[in-house]
Amino acid sequence: MAKSRPSRETPRHVRHHGTRTRPSPAPVPAPAAPPVRRPVAAGSRVGYPVLTGPTDPTELLPIVEFAPGDAPASQPSGAAAGTGADLGRNTLILTIGTFLSRASGQVRAMLLVGAIGISGTVANAFDVANTLPNMLFALLAAGVLQAVLMPQIMRALQADDGKQRLDKLLTISLAALVGVTALLVAATPLLIRLFTLAGDWSPQARALAVTFGFWCIPQVLFYGLFSILSETLNARGQFAASGLAPIANNVISVIGFGAFIILYGGADGPLDDLTLWSTRQTVLLAGTATLGIIAQSAVLLVALRRGGYHWHLRWGLHGIGLRSASRVVGWTLGAVVLEQIGLIYLRNVTGAAGQAAAGEAVATAGNAVFTNALTIYLLPHSLVILSIMQALFPRMSRSAAAGDLDDVRDAMSTGLRSAGIFSVISTALFVVLAEPGMKALLPTLQPSAVELSAPVLRALAFGLVALGATAMIKRMYFAFEDGRGIFVIQIVATIALSGVLWLAVQTLDSRYWAVAAAAGYSLSAWVSVLLRAGGMSKKLGGIDGPRIVRLHLRAIIAALLASGAGYWVTRLIGGYGDLTWLRAVTTCVLAGGTMLGVYFAGLRLMRVRELDAALKPLLRRLGRR
Repeated sequence: MAKSRPSRETPRHVRHHGTRTRPSPAPVPAPAAPPVRRPVAAGSRVGYPVLTGPTDPTELLPIVEFAPGDAPASQPSGAAAGTGADLGRNTLILTIGTFLSRASGQVRAMLLVGAIGISGTVANAFDVANTLPNMLFALLAAGVLQAVLMPQIMRALQADDGKQRLDKLLTISLAALVGVTALLVAATPLLIRLFTLAGDWSPQARALAVTFGFWCIPQVLFYGLFSILSETLNARGQFAASGLAPIANNVISVIGFGAFIILYGGADGPLDDLTLWSTRQTVLLAGTATLGIIAQSAVLLVALRRGGYHWHLRWGLHGIGLRSASRVVGWTLGAVVLEQIGLIYLRNVTGAAGQAAAGEAVATAGNAVFTNALTIYLLPHSLVILSIMQALFPRMSRSAAAGDLDDVRDAMSTGLRSAGIFSVISTALFVVLAEPGMKALLPTLQPSAVELSAPVLRALAFGLVALGATAMIKRMYFAFEDGRGIFVIQIVATIALSGVLWLAVQTLDSRYWAVAAAAGYSLSAWVSVLLRAGGMSKKLGGIDGPRIVRLHLRAIIAALLASGAGYWVTRLIGGYGDLTWLRAVTTCVLAGGTMLGVYFAGLRLMRVRELDAALKPLLRRLGRR
């Protein structure tokens, strides 16, 4: 009797209550009783989720690291996944994994600031060139990698000829990345020109940025390879490598930037005199940045091979399923293009501010100041808030695919409330402790640089709550394959950011443009989250809004009390002004500890149950020690 052969193609869409749905990409054993399928909101389409996230390419994919015995290789199934203690435990595991790479990354940032500073011609030129690969990769990731290749990788692993299909996908992806990167390298002068249209960039400064660009833009290839291999490893149940690979990047960077400081004296030397800048300095600085990205990709290649998968170059398009690619690709790419247009304008404005002060005695916050403040601003988002989203997103995507809107709504409410607890107090900490925090995290900053950076960090901080919420809701738009909704909302968000920037250039002195850019960045995040929450509420028939709002109001009250206490402690111990690194750390420990104590006590007095769910796994682990 001949055995039936499973189809290699994605199952056809089926009609359900007038809405087209797709089955979950993972095969699920038939339950004992037929599952209850709730009707999907009219006009929505449920399908394979497409991960999206911050512009930092290392954050575009989940960083998952299960402790031995905590979970099997595959994600847990059922609505219970990601609830209660499971959410807290998985969030803690994710946070610890992310913390390891972030801690080493902070050392890297310290040395980079020590090498070239955060203001001046060299710092701004390098920042433009080294930011370009991230922005270019964001376009590539959203338009091709996430929306097309990632779902096909999942399907290939489930096919009867999965090894051949996956080999073809990886080979084609690598070839495409090589081709696109080659074109981008050739276009480096034009790209640098696009980012330096505004301001008084001298020919020498722009030429240095172009030279840095030739060394940095090849990072696009290795960012792409890192993302593809990460998805492949995670799909195979090898989670730790993706979280640990960035450490290799940071180690390389620490060595290279440290050598730069030893050889050339770092930011204290005559860096703004470009006549003294040498080719060796360029190669060491920019070459180190690119070599680190290569190293983190190489770690994943080794992990994939040690996991039992041997990638062989295999050419061909037949049978790999690209024709069934998600229809959200065009809308997704359009939304990212809009976002990048706003960011290009932002970089031009902050770059112009930095160049306006070139050669003057008084430094001005430019694009390098903005980038360093943004890096610190994203720390709580990366360490905690993204971990909460990553722990919940598999549950939400499975429920969306099954048409279980009640569970999607419940999971989203849980995530937004849990993230709110941490994002609200993080905002308060940044506002109160901006100066000592910057000095503590970047010890090589001079007092003038701290003074430039603190207002930018404060302005960014007011968008932190919105950033965490909008990132979660945006993922669900992709799970419902509503790329058009994302695109329309991004139009409004880009207009908001660009409007603030234009108004600042017209009315403010260039010294305040970076602060205005940070304020525009925060406003854009709030516009996005409010519009996306409204749209998602219509899809789900509500998103538990009253309970989410009550949680945030209680958290804000507790954070205001904590801010008052933290400000008083900071003033008492002299935590503002010209700070040494030791005094800055002491201030952060004492004032920050006071703020956390008052905040958590306030939440407990107001009986915020989400606090117990978030802290229970940590307290349980500490109790075992």
